[in-house]
Amino acid sequence: MPKMSNIEILQRRDQPTLVIRKTVKVDDLPGVIGYCYEEIEKYLKDIEAYVEDVPFVAYHNMDMQHLDVEIGFPVSQKIPEKGEIKPGVIKAGKVIFCMYRGPYSEMTGTYNEMAEWLENSGLKSEGTVYEYYYNGPGFPENEFLTKIVMPLA
Repeated sequence: MPKMSNIEILQRRDQPTLVIRKTVKVDDLPGVIGYCYEEIEKYLKDIEAYVEDVPFVAYHNMDMQHLDVEIGFPVSQKIPEKGEIKPGVIKAGKVIFCMYRGPYSEMTGTYNEMAEWLENSGLKSEGTVYEYYYNGPGFPENEFLTKIVMPLA
């Protein structure tokens, strides 16, 4: 099979975030993501603050029946919490990343390529995996653009 992904290493800085953390079944994830983005966007509008980049979901585990996720946005500075909306931070460090284009349901192949790339490079991923969503509903599924980011051990 030909190589389909362009996997790169980068060094990222600490990035303040505003998130809602949930434990959900994978089947419920799309609705929960929509709800969380909407709640955070309302709060940001109320306090006249803005996002700094595209929305993301942070995966603290890969248990499809009990996904531990943080759903939110990068912001320019720490913002006070409000109810279930909390400030957070994406920690600085070396990561690998890959841009994926296509339906969310078919991302497994890209994750597998990233795992193989890590193994062939003698590197290991450890910690929270992030998916950044550059578009989504309203676009054709085959045009969904997602950046997958894995921290290096």
